[in-house]
Formats: sequence, C-alpha cells, structure tokens
Amino acid sequence: MFTGIIQGKGRIIESRPAGGGMVFVLEADFDLVDPEEGESIAVNGVCLTAKAIAGRRFAVDVSPESLARTTLGRLAHGKTVNLERALRLSDRLGGHLVSGHVDGVASVLDVRPEGDFVRYTFGIPANLAKYIIEKGSIAVNGISLTVNSCDAQVFAVAIIPHTLKITTMGSLKKGASVNIEVDLIGKYVEKLLAVKHEPGQVAESRLNPAFLAAHGYIR
Repeated sequence: MFTGIIQGKGRIIESRPAGGGMVFVLEADFDLVDPEEGESIAVNGVCLTAKAIAGRRFAVDVSPESLARTTLGRLAHGKTVNLERALRLSDRLGGHLVSGHVDGVASVLDVRPEGDFVRYTFGIPANLAKYIIEKGSIAVNGISLTVNSCDAQVFAVAIIPHTLKITTMGSLKKGASVNIEVDLIGKYVEKLLAVKHEPGQVAESRLNPAFLAAHGYIR
C-alpha cells in the first residue's frame, strides 16, 4: 500500500526482456534507508517487487499483465520514473490510499501554466470516468492529486511547484501517456451496492445519480 506522496525519481539504467515480461534495473535519486529484499516499491504508480538492492540501485520484474495495462512497456533505458516505497503503518497518510494496481492509461490533452502552477488536462477511458469526482483523489503516475474538474471524458489537476520539482510531472508534454489509479473507495462502494442476480448474471450497480441524490450526496 502507498500514499501517492512521491519520495523521489529513479532512472532506468537497464531494461531487458525476461520470461515474457521485462526486468528493469533502476537507480533512485534518494537513499533507500533500511532496504529489504522483496519489499514493494511503486514505479510510476505500479506496485513492483524490489530485488538485488545495492545502494540506490535495485531491479524489478514486470509481468506481461503489467506491461499490457500500464505504460511501463514503453519505458526505455535512461527514462526517469516516480518512486515511492511502501507505506509503514506508523507513517503519515499525506496523500490517499493507493494500491499500486493501475486501472488504466490516460493521455495528456493540455498543459497550461498558471503562474507558478501548471494545469494538466487528461483524457480518460470511458470505464473509469464514473470513479472520478470533483475534489476527489486520483493517482497519476503514482502521484496523489486532487481532481479540479471532470466530466465523462476528461479530468484536470493543478500541479504545485514542489510536485513539479520532485516528480516527473514537469516533463510531461501534450500527447504523453500516464498510469491512472482511481480512488479505491469508489470501487468498493460500487461492488457492495451491486444488485444481486441469479448465478451467471452480471450484477448491476445501484450507485447512480438518483441514488446519490436520494441520500443527499448531490443536488
């Protein structure tokens, strides 16, 4: 489990195919204090297992499933990624609960400076739009961000100077692809509210605008 508070960046110093997937060797720009072989680390928001840890360097295996569902397969030698080590139970939850299980890939539609800030607008897969709400949380390449605005096709976020400096957001250009993880809570609520059907039938969600209005969540 992660929080979406990026600890620093990492550079891919080696990438190679392995067993239908890939192996990346990365070098962090921060010290890996008390490293544990097999610990979880989020690479651009994807939860991976660190191995062969030596100083600031470590390797990760990327499965075919992760390559198919994320942008990791598009990364090459020399690319920079966001890194976050797994959350300890004693840590502050500065962002929001992030599992590191990417839901889909979004594209950068617009990058617009606003003073010291930068506003990014992303195009989203249709199946994820229902989980994104204004002022809700979302993870973009592993970064916990607040949704400024959204509709059925896009959402926008404003990036503060600190985030631009410590993460890869500052280098994102129009047309780039990013990993998206929507808020876990919405998916669990939808599942719990699903109407039960006969065996073999697909459940339909009761979480819709009418339900939310009836219970005072929207007007």
